[in-house]
Amino acid sequence: MGEGEGGTQLDTGKRQQDDVRTSNIMAGKAISDAVRTSLGPRGMDKMMETQSGEVIITNDGATILRHMSVSHPAAKMMVELSKSQDIEAGDGTTSVVVLAGGLLNAVQTLLTRGLHPNQISDAFQLANNKADEIMRNMAIPVDFSDKETLVKCTTTSLCSKVVSQNSSLLAPLAVDAVMSIADPATETNADLNNIKVVQKLGGTVDDTELIQGLVFSQKISKAAGGPMRMPNAKIAVVQFCLSPPKTDIENSVVISDYQQMDRLLKEERNYIADLCKKIAKTGCNVVLLQKSILRDAITDLGLHFLSKLKIMLIRDIERDQIEFICKTLNCTPIASADALRPEKLGKADMVEEIATSDGKIVKITGVPKPCKTASILCRGSNKMMLEENERSIHDALCVVRSLFKQRYLIPGGSAPEMEVSHKLMEYAKTLSGADSFCVRAYAEALEIVPATLAENAGLNPISIVTELRQKHARGEQYAGVNVRKGTISNMNEENVVQPLLVSSSALSLATECVRMLLKIDGIVPVAM
Repeated sequence: MGEGEGGTQLDTGKRQQDDVRTSNIMAGKAISDAVRTSLGPRGMDKMMETQSGEVIITNDGATILRHMSVSHPAAKMMVELSKSQDIEAGDGTTSVVVLAGGLLNAVQTLLTRGLHPNQISDAFQLANNKADEIMRNMAIPVDFSDKETLVKCTTTSLCSKVVSQNSSLLAPLAVDAVMSIADPATETNADLNNIKVVQKLGGTVDDTELIQGLVFSQKISKAAGGPMRMPNAKIAVVQFCLSPPKTDIENSVVISDYQQMDRLLKEERNYIADLCKKIAKTGCNVVLLQKSILRDAITDLGLHFLSKLKIMLIRDIERDQIEFICKTLNCTPIASADALRPEKLGKADMVEEIATSDGKIVKITGVPKPCKTASILCRGSNKMMLEENERSIHDALCVVRSLFKQRYLIPGGSAPEMEVSHKLMEYAKTLSGADSFCVRAYAEALEIVPATLAENAGLNPISIVTELRQKHARGEQYAGVNVRKGTISNMNEENVVQPLLVSSSALSLATECVRMLLKIDGIVPVAM
């Protein structure tokens, strides 16, 4: 092989690597630009139509990207990035993608100047470690006895949602729900599986309420005229069927005369009557019956006997609800009639059916204390509003959970990003060579957050970012974009605060994703 030929092959290989990186960066930036207009309180909403024809209206980054159809591998990484932020912090799902887009922009500039991808990657990690330290220094410790601060923090999360005008109701509701399932004095995390959000169409978002007990969208069975309201309830969670048993294999029973038919019907009646009597014998007056897929969970005969015994029945309880119900009522699920015992029953002060504008719901209140679960009845005037309300409540709950994980608050309104940007600029001056250059580019990339907030609020992004730089240079570390007044304010004084975990997690995950994209120099097709 000649020297010229070898050089040509090296050039071709480098060109292919550059093409792959450029393609990945462009795909990542395209995803970032798609959700960028949804950032902040003045962000726009997106309307999406699923393949089934369902329409979704939201400005939640994770929801938008989850329903977005993407085929490029790098674009899929951005979707996963938003999902990771949703799992880790629950909020900031749009911010993390916008930050990643800004960092990819910086990477593109650095690559065109001839810097090696490994140099850029190492310097970005250095900058991220320093950024984490800067954020911790400006964070304010949170006091869980001060409910007002927790509500402020949750309100900031809800301000950018469709239901922002209802934040005065939803924010305290979310704080109360999380505080009822976890004790900040002893726990460093809150399990949100202990909070059940039940959606019910009708009413308005203002009708959303927190219930210390259970709510079911299933109705009370009244086909045979059973009770509709039960004070001092003793509740059995029944997992066996109140219907005639079936054989294990496919077969048929041939009846040749009326005596055999009468005998069969009599046996069936006695079998179901015996089951119902065993339930009544325990003192049970409310039965929660699990849904069955193999046969009918209960027959008309079973309904008749239960109503005669004055036992209320709520049927079609889903299998995945059983654990939550048992935890709330402090009872044990009963898998067979032989396992029926009074000590396995749950207790509640009241079980009743309540009429709503869209059908009825069942409420179980006055459950045993201490109850480590909570139920939120989520309302909305239409399906789209109801789903957005549910997503907003989830984000609000996640914000309170984030405070359990890291007990610090930082100001919102892009103040932490600008402070980190300013401090990293100073830090870059202490470094030498390529590191200094890359850290400076990383710092400049963080300015995409205030620029986007200003742009979405209809302000001049250049003048806002320039003024923010000056204020942070003068030591005003809490200065951020006030989109309501269209000026720059102290975010602490404006009560715009958020958990430290949301910002630090967003920056770390965005940096990690960009570094990963930077390391890719080829896409290899895999043989099936």
